[in-house]
This record gives sequence, structure tokens and C-alpha cells, in this order.
Amino acid sequence: MIKGFIFDLDGVITDSAEQHYLAWKRLSDEMGWQFDRKINERLRGISRMASLKIITDHNNIQADEDTMQQWATQKNDYYVAALDDVGPDDFLPGAKELLTHIKREGFKVALGSSSKNANKVLQQLKATHFFDAVADGHSVKNSKPAPDIFLHAAKALEVKPNQCLVFEDAKSGIDAAKAGGFYTVGIGPNERVGHADVRFDSMKEATLFEVKSHFKELFS
Repeated sequence: MIKGFIFDLDGVITDSAEQHYLAWKRLSDEMGWQFDRKINERLRGISRMASLKIITDHNNIQADEDTMQQWATQKNDYYVAALDDVGPDDFLPGAKELLTHIKREGFKVALGSSSKNANKVLQQLKATHFFDAVADGHSVKNSKPAPDIFLHAAKALEVKPNQCLVFEDAKSGIDAAKAGGFYTVGIGPNERVGHADVRFDSMKEATLFEVKSHFKELFS
């Protein structure tokens, strides 16, 4: 029986991917690194430090931990500044409606995002009231594809993993949820999230009616 829903943030509730890209691009340009949208696609769903490692490896850059942390902090400063422009109109189509219906039916809802800025984004969206718990980049040590962040969210909701549906738009997120024993809903193309239990091209298609129809035995 499904009792809880856990949502990733970027690409599911809202899409600040462009802000992330521009922040990484600004840092890379300042450092003289090669960075483009093809490399950026590899950063989807993973932590800031893991993203930086991909970028520095691509550019054959080696640096000590303190320097890497300084670069990551600079990128985050650029990203956080861009978040000031995010507002209630920046929900992805269908996301706010789904959250509204889920809460109306009495399900528990958590955020499960690797972002350390998740609370700020929720505040900017005026979406904090939808969530009973927030698991973010500050909550656990191991980021996706480790299942830790979703396990933390489920524990906060006081539900078992097999009582939760996880909504994710990244391969690493689906991998993490599956590793933790959760049911999965993929948002995006088949080549990225086709290994989810069910997949929708966008959140607009992932209505509560459609989700329930795919997991009938878990809602009966």
C-alpha cells in the first residue's frame, strides 16, 4: 500500500537546470576550462562535488581538496544568486497540480534532492506547505546513486521504502531509488529513465489518476 510520495527537485518539481548550467559555465570560462551542454548533461542528478570532478577530469585538471571546495563554493554562489529570479510561476507544468491532489488525498510527501539549496528553491516557489519532510544535500553523506537520501526521506515520513513512490528525472536517481527498494516513476526520455517502474515524458502526463492506474495493486 502506497503511503508516501518522494520527489526529486530539478527536472521534476521545477527546472533550474539552466541556472546550474550557467553557473558552471561562468566558473569554467573564468578558469579557462572547456565546458558545454554535452558535458552538462552528465551532471544531471549528481552532487556538486561529483559534478566538479567530471568537469575537472574532462579538462585534465588536478587539484587538492581545499581548492576543489573553493571552486564548488564559487559555482554555488553564482547559482544561488540566480535563484532569486525563481518564483511561484516556475513549477514544471503538472507538478503543482499533482502535489495538490496528493496532499488532498492525505498522502505523505517528501523532497529527495541532492541539492543543498533545496529549501531556498521551495521557498522561492512558495511550495514548502506541500512537503512533510525535506531530504537534501545536507541530510546524508552519500549522494545518488546511493539510496541514502531516499531512505532518509522515507524515515522522516515514517513509511517503508516499499510504501513509497519516487519521482525522478535522472538515471542516477532511479538507480538510487531502486537500490533502496522504492517504486519508481521516471520523468523524461526512455534512454534516461526507461528503467523506472513506469515512465512519463513529462510531469504534465504524470497525473495522480495515471500514476494510480499503473500501480493499481498498491493503491487498492
